[in-house]
This record gives sequence, C-alpha cells and structure tokens, in this order.
Amino acid sequence: MTEPVVEMSAISISFPGVKALDDVSFRMFPGEVHSLMGENGAGKSTLIKALTGVYQIDSGTIVVDGQPVSFTGPAAAQAAGIATVYQEVNLLPNLSVAENILLGREPRRFGSIDGRAMRRRAAELLDGLNLDIDPGSLLGSHSLAIQQLVAIARAINVDAKVLILDEPTSSLDADEVAELFRVIRSLRDSGVAILFVSHFLDQIYEITDRLTVLRNGRLVGEYLTEELLRIDLVQKMIGKELTVLDEIGRKAHSADGDGAAADRPAEYARAEGLGRKGAIEPFDLVIGEGEVIGLAGLLGSGRTELARILGGIDRADSGTLTVGGAGSKLRTPRQAISRRIAYSSEDRRGEGIIDELTVRDNIVLALQADRGWFRPIPKKRQEELAQSYIQALNIRPANPDALVRNLSGGNQQKVLLARWLAIAPRLLILDEPTRGIDIGAKAEIQKLVYTLAENGMSVVFISAELEEVLRLAHRVVVLRDRRLVADIENDGLTVDALLALIADGSVAEEGGVPDAPAAVSGSGAARASVADTRPDADTDPAPLETSGDRR
Repeated sequence: MTEPVVEMSAISISFPGVKALDDVSFRMFPGEVHSLMGENGAGKSTLIKALTGVYQIDSGTIVVDGQPVSFTGPAAAQAAGIATVYQEVNLLPNLSVAENILLGREPRRFGSIDGRAMRRRAAELLDGLNLDIDPGSLLGSHSLAIQQLVAIARAINVDAKVLILDEPTSSLDADEVAELFRVIRSLRDSGVAILFVSHFLDQIYEITDRLTVLRNGRLVGEYLTEELLRIDLVQKMIGKELTVLDEIGRKAHSADGDGAAADRPAEYARAEGLGRKGAIEPFDLVIGEGEVIGLAGLLGSGRTELARILGGIDRADSGTLTVGGAGSKLRTPRQAISRRIAYSSEDRRGEGIIDELTVRDNIVLALQADRGWFRPIPKKRQEELAQSYIQALNIRPANPDALVRNLSGGNQQKVLLARWLAIAPRLLILDEPTRGIDIGAKAEIQKLVYTLAENGMSVVFISAELEEVLRLAHRVVVLRDRRLVADIENDGLTVDALLALIADGSVAEEGGVPDAPAAVSGSGAARASVADTRPDADTDPAPLETSGDRR
C-alpha cells in the first residue's frame, strides 16, 4: 500500500477559552484529492494552519514524506513541499503573470533579474498545466479564475508534494470551475496530493477521492467519497439529521398566500430609474415592509451593483430613491445608515470585518459611526450589545474579547451581521451572506433572515445558490447583462424556470411563470406598520425585535 505523504497523529491545539483540536489524526496520499469536511468552527482551518506552520501544535506528531517535522512557519512548510492557495488570491495584480509566479525566486543574470528567463520558466509551468496564458500580461487584466490558476502555477514551482486549495471555487462560474477541476486532475495524476476545501457538496463529490470529517475539534472519521452518501456526510458533520433548511422554506412561504395584490406588504422603499453608468442600467424596484427580495443572476449580471446603489456604497447618477415615503439621495454609506439602510458586502474580509479588532469592537463599529466619534458608546453598553448578539446569533467562541481574525468564516459572517443589526436597520441588504460557510451556519443565517422579515424588516438577499433564493424570497428579481429583466412573485417558481430567466428571459413551462414579467408593485392592502426602531440621542436599540406581523 502507498505510504501517506502527510500523516498527522493525535494533534491537539488550544487557544484561550477553547480547545480547537482534540487528539485529531489526518493523512493524505500521493495522487489523491482529499477534502476536509465539517461545520465552521469544527477545526478545519486550525488543522490546515498546523500543517502549514502557521500554528504550533500543543501535542501530537506531523510526518511529511516519511520524516517527522516541526515547522516554524509557512516558509518552512513550503520548503518541505507544502503549498497553499487561499480563497483570497494572495498575488499582486499590478505585476505580470510571470513576475507573480516567480516572485522571490526570480532567475538572475549578472546580478539582475533575467526577465527573458523568468517569462520562459513561467511559460513552462503554465504549459505543464495546459494553460494558454501570456506570461508577460498584467495579472490584474485576467479574471479571478485565471488568477487562481496562476497562484497554483506559483505553488507548484516549489516542487509541491502537497497542494492545499482553500475555497478555490467560491467566486467562479461553472465553466471556470470545470477548468480548475481539469488542472486539479492533471496535478493529481502527476502524483501531487491535493487538499480541496469547499462547502459545495456537488463539487466535493465530483472531484475528491477521500473525505475526513471533523466536528467540534474532534475527528469523526475518514471515508472514501464514493462510499459515503451525502445525507450521511451531512449528518456526520452536524451530529444530527439536517431538516432545518426545509423547515425554513416551509415557514417562509406558509403565510405568503396566493401572491394576490391584497396580500402584498405596504411599500417601504421605491427605486425609479435608478442607475449608474457603466455599472447598472436604470431600474425600477419596489421593496415592501417585511419582504425578502431575492436577487438572482450570473456573476457580472449586476446583482452586486444594484445592491451597492441601494446601500449607498456607490452613488446613482440617474433616477430617484424613496425610503419610508421620503426622497433620499444616498451619497455615502453613512447617509444610508442614517436612513436605517445597512449593506453587508460579499467581500467580508476586504470590506467587512476588521481583522485586528475584537468581536466586540467589530459588532459596535457601525453603531458608533452612526452616533459620531465624539459620543463614544459606554463600555458597559458595548459589552451588553456584544454579549446579546453573541448569544442571539450563536457566535463561537462566545468571547467578545476574541480577535475576529481567529474565528471561522461562518462566525465572522455572524459578527458582520451583528454589526448591522445593532443599528436596527429597516432595510438590510445581504450580498452572498452564506458563501463559503458550512451547512449548519448557513441554516442559522437563513433562519435569521426569515425571522427578521417576519418581524417587519425588509431584506434584499443575494445568493448564487438558486435553491437558497427560492427558499427565502417572497419575490425574485432577475438580472442579466447589468439590467433588471424580471421581477416576479415566488409562487411556484422552480429552479429550472429561474435558470431559464437568467439565461435568456424565457421560462420553463413547468415553472408556471409568465415570460418576461413586468415589475411587481410592492404596495398593497393595509398592514400593521413596523415601529421606527432608530435609536434616539441617548438610547441604543435592543439586539433583536421578537414581535411583529407577517404578511
């Protein structure tokens, strides 16, 4: 039997107040694609950081290629043949493809960098992956998918025995995923051991040969992918049967009625001819109180551009926006916050959480900005807010003093949601809030969206997963080529019908939805209005409202 290229035995790591790994063993074999599975907080990232020298282990052993190792940092792990390509591509877009591939290892001639030799070596690495990319082209001129493939070429330039891919497909479309998988299979066939980290189960079952499942910092087991049913994998990850997503979908639509105009909620916001040149064509959109509007479309369709205008991140150069019956010119995010509109970016690392701050500091950040920096929130109130949201959103570890960078992706997303909920928004805009997080955390966030809408908050929800959009949305807005092409009630709408709309504007007949429907008015019969929850001069909002009427 082939010996493992990596064998980690009885690994334990503790942080203040939490045992991240408890007697975990893990192995990888040459020429195999392996996936590490588990909910956010299960210990996956900690195990990877132990293998790559980011964290020092408290106990246990690590053997690479038959030799015991004790890495002092990522450079030592890389020297031993362990390379990592992270979800956020860690390259320099202002340099060429060749410069990025050989950065720090440039060939030299007479003491200077030999540009010709560098481009030749980069071309060899790219050719070895069957990638037709000009080594002299600027990296920033290429798509994110190409940049990730360049990062892989850089990784294998160190003669990698082990390649770790951290959520490499989270921002890719189907064709780009297919190209990445072709490269992964090529590397696997050449004998490289590949650790593929993803929360997309379809991709896990398509590309991986073996799975290791962690739960609460402990090893559940190692399995051949083809021998483990998906439902069994989910149950092993969460420790119980997962029916909560189906329950959320049933609850979210059980009281929606038949979609008749009389059932529609009172209007809260209205966009008329709102647009931004080069970003999104002018669009009309009505958002009702307590209504979840799902935005669907391919990458580049204009979903995020529409959301950023509504959230005051980008300034519209045409049209009008009416919020709560009053016209609004949102020139800055702060103006949007003052109107109780909160926007949560899809880029939670670059535009969301502040790595260097604690969980508490991240939660109170928007509220403090809204109050003004000359009126600091008292420490006691900060503690109350942080503790209440940690409990309400099940943020783990439940330590307000923990640095947010040490939290899992799902828990970082919950901290970001807590920040915006702390300002008591009337309109919450969520751009890919469940991307790259595990099933359990995804269910909690979806349940939260349902609960917020049930209590009168309007929500604009963006997700690349159409099942998720259909599960939560009362109405679905479809975008294509940066233009709003359909606005339809989610009444019997199917994934196939939605796909047809996204593709060319037609609708599969079984969906029962008219072709190219006109925008639906969000106004309708009278309903109980939601009390304005804007904080006054001296009082901050309660963490979560628990009362309200559902349409």
